[in-house]
Amino acid sequence: MVGAGVGGLAAAARLAAAGHLVTVCEQAAEVGGKLGWYERDGYSFDTGPSLLTMPEVFEELFAATGGPLADSIELRRLDPVAAYRFADGSWFTAPADDEEFRAELDEALHGGAGEQWAAFAAHAARVWEITRDTFLAGPMSPARLARLAGTHPGDITAVTAGRTLRGLARRHISDPRLRMFVERYATYTGSDPRRAPSALAVIPHIERRYGGWYVPGGLRRLGAAIAERARERGAVIRLETPVVTISQDNGGRVDGVVLADGGRLPADVVVANADAAVVYGGLLADGPVRPAGRRGIRLARPGRPGPGGGLAVAAGLGRARPSLAGFVLLLALGPGPADRPDWQAEHTVLFPADYDAEFDAVFGARVPTDPTVYVHAPADPALAPPGGQAWFVLVNAPPHAPRPGPALAGVDWDRPGLAESYARRILDLMAARGLDVRDRLRWHVALTPADLERGTGAPGGCIYGTSSNGARAAFLRPANRSPVPGLFLVGGSTHPGGGLPLVALSARIVAELIGPA
Repeated sequence: MVGAGVGGLAAAARLAAAGHLVTVCEQAAEVGGKLGWYERDGYSFDTGPSLLTMPEVFEELFAATGGPLADSIELRRLDPVAAYRFADGSWFTAPADDEEFRAELDEALHGGAGEQWAAFAAHAARVWEITRDTFLAGPMSPARLARLAGTHPGDITAVTAGRTLRGLARRHISDPRLRMFVERYATYTGSDPRRAPSALAVIPHIERRYGGWYVPGGLRRLGAAIAERARERGAVIRLETPVVTISQDNGGRVDGVVLADGGRLPADVVVANADAAVVYGGLLADGPVRPAGRRGIRLARPGRPGPGGGLAVAAGLGRARPSLAGFVLLLALGPGPADRPDWQAEHTVLFPADYDAEFDAVFGARVPTDPTVYVHAPADPALAPPGGQAWFVLVNAPPHAPRPGPALAGVDWDRPGLAESYARRILDLMAARGLDVRDRLRWHVALTPADLERGTGAPGGCIYGTSSNGARAAFLRPANRSPVPGLFLVGGSTHPGGGLPLVALSARIVAELIGPA
């Protein structure tokens, strides 16, 4: 196993429970991958995901590997899931009860908004019922998608609908603020709502149906709990053990991994919980490869790892658009008002006046000047000293690209002064939008896409690997079973996609493909 992110840990737990001898090699000093953690002066922060959805995916994982999830961690359901404030000062929250949510939309926006949301939600529910058992439950490929189109054309039409997420929102919803709320869910896959498929409507449906959850003490505890379950089943987790090559025998089948210290671990099967671009563009760059199908995979010129070089899978990884990245601020706040503003929740989204300008900038390799600001202000006394608060702030950002080019267009986030000047910009934007914490700020830490790339190996700091920009992109991510015999891929850059529940589903798919020992 290469990598101890949530996908790799979940696959390790399942495979070890199935009788396999499992060794996990992780380059970092801690498990969790993008479930990062930062501590200083009594303040503690999740630096990656901060909201858990579809907890039953993890309940099934723990049940399948030896015991209930509740014995390992506590989950707290959020109500409301989040609050949303717009440039004109209007706002609404997202209470868990659907009827209450519709009534709030009518009051906050206009009469009829709740009914329009209900029509959109009904379509999203139908798409979910289709995708849950077809696209998400097993491996996906162009051939399988074609077979589904032939045997279930009505279902495929309902899923794709020939529309973008924006187009679907406009079909059902007249208020631009409610459409903005819908479009934001494209960013959950690192995508542009103007290009992302309408099938991404399942994301708000999932959040509404299964709720948003918080792990007291920080979401990093979920990764630690899965790691402990894997160890209980016999898996060995080796930290600070970078893998530099996935080796292959003369027939092209994987036969182990080569470590940075020159050591080698033999293996019959390798599961890579690294970004697919890293796997095909670097870790496998020197190995022999068998063709896979009619189009196969190809070798680029040596010495050119990354999305634009190395091995490109038949699904078209080399042509895929990288997902957006993120710029993070960790805010250590001193004592402040006892009550939040009426419109603030633990998760709050502050929208800009011009949403299109933000996406034009992010996907045009420019730093957005007026981005959406997402604030996680957990009501968790364990994360800060008495009277203090530890806030996580995230804005969409272009990838890190010190030498931008056709393979990865982005911004050099290591440019002197850029991170700090942008941090001040975000704090000023928060103040202008009603959350002024500058006089309470004891210190802050800025984490750029360059930091994420260095910390996790994600090319450019792209959170989700490739975006879902394109009619079928959400369904044709790099496959879990690679074209290289014995090599499997797990995690957010592969099928079925990014986000904690989908990453855990990818682990289940991989474990089923490999089978019992």
